[in-house]
Amino acid sequence: MPDKFDDLRKRKQKSKLGGGPDKTEAQHKKGKLTARERIELLVDEGSFEEIDMFVKHRATDFGIGSKRYPGDGVVTGFAKIDGRPVALYSQDFTVFGGSLSESHAEKIIKIMNMAMKLGIPVIGLNDSGGARIQEGVVSLGGYADIFLLNTLASGVIPQISVVMGPCAGGAVYSPAITDFIFMVKNTSYMFVTGPNVVKTVTHEEVSFEDLGGAETHASKSGVAHFIYENEIETLVNVRHLISYLPQNFMDKPADLVFNESTLTADKRLDSIIPDNSNKPYDMKQVINLLVDDNDFFEVQAEYAENIIIGFGRIGGMSVGIVANQPEVLAGVLDIKASAKGARFVRFCDAFNIPLLVLVDVPGFLPGTEQEWGGIITNGAKLLYAFCEATVPKVTVITRKAYGGAYDVMNSKHIRGDFNFAWPSAEIAVMGPKGAVEIIFKKEITAAENPEAELEKKLSEYIEKFANPYIAAERGYIDDVIFPRDTKVKLVSALKILKTKVDKNPGKKHGNIPL
Repeated sequence: MPDKFDDLRKRKQKSKLGGGPDKTEAQHKKGKLTARERIELLVDEGSFEEIDMFVKHRATDFGIGSKRYPGDGVVTGFAKIDGRPVALYSQDFTVFGGSLSESHAEKIIKIMNMAMKLGIPVIGLNDSGGARIQEGVVSLGGYADIFLLNTLASGVIPQISVVMGPCAGGAVYSPAITDFIFMVKNTSYMFVTGPNVVKTVTHEEVSFEDLGGAETHASKSGVAHFIYENEIETLVNVRHLISYLPQNFMDKPADLVFNESTLTADKRLDSIIPDNSNKPYDMKQVINLLVDDNDFFEVQAEYAENIIIGFGRIGGMSVGIVANQPEVLAGVLDIKASAKGARFVRFCDAFNIPLLVLVDVPGFLPGTEQEWGGIITNGAKLLYAFCEATVPKVTVITRKAYGGAYDVMNSKHIRGDFNFAWPSAEIAVMGPKGAVEIIFKKEITAAENPEAELEKKLSEYIEKFANPYIAAERGYIDDVIFPRDTKVKLVSALKILKTKVDKNPGKKHGNIPL
């Protein structure tokens, strides 16, 4: 029996070596960690339980039959993050460049199936050269099997993809289906076709980094939700994200202990809105004063910056925050901002995370580029997402809420639960100047001094309509509040809404305007 124990120890040790010391050293020289080092950094110490350590590929073509490594290029298992269970897989670039074979795919599929049965998040650490060419269509079939499971798991358990190396061709579609994508600056990239193919087909010369690097996908495509300087910082922030999320769609995010005695009026909120309604301000200042410990975990921070999305806690309760950003394009809604906001709202709704919506929106961005690009259907995505959402939804209008954008940003009419406004709020069909020029066009044109008449009518309109009180009279606004009292009101509203139950009509699924 001792001989068998020795044999087992040797087999386990061999599996842990991956592609061997030389390959590990090459990985480190690129500024990258190994598959197992990444797992150790991500999960609670000593909590990782590996499965399928001895799996090997079964291919024989092109001489690959003589090269068989235990584990076959991916480490899979279960662990804990902050004491809560997760499933994960970590691709090992030291074995066949982390390429996906039939056996490699089967390991990932097993861990995903188990995650769904257990109702726990699944985290994929991606570092792969793509499909294993020697296996041909079998490896492509493995990818498709994973894509199917990603789709079936969507909205059932949180799925997080961490791209820590190459992710090319069909491999990109698994992360794309998952809920969040993390990337590492300078060492990870994603693209459907690489620079060489691009040059052949379109004659464009582009680097790997410019085509599909982390910064490209964070700022231009919006594919990456989070990017960080190095792998350690990235993995720390994966843990941070997990802290805001429930385990599955039937669960709710965990509340943290909150000291009620710290909940007082914050006069700093009273002075954030400028006297001039056309002057910008930073909505992130508002957010940071509302969330506990100034801890706002922003999502897609560098993409469509005219809308802000992210997670925070208010009174110890996890919330998803959607806010217009007056500092960028005056906080207007455009194609990118609408799609960005819509997907985030749907994620929060899928996983029982209450929504806080901070509104300062002058409308939708006009112009041929927006209309031809589909602002109608893209704007409708955000509208659909808010209409569909049944989680607790609280809105605070800080300043402008004009036109259709007022409706879209979680108005009372689309099932906003508590809708508050600051005294600075302006709720109207359009901005005062545009409205006056339409309503009083004849009077202004006929006046001896058109400019003076315009100013007179403008003052009258602003006094009557550029405020929250007409909406409040109708019950569209539940209360007009002092800015300083906002957090107190939010904590109270979120507590009341803890027992909220709302349902949509029975259906197979809706048809969001994609």
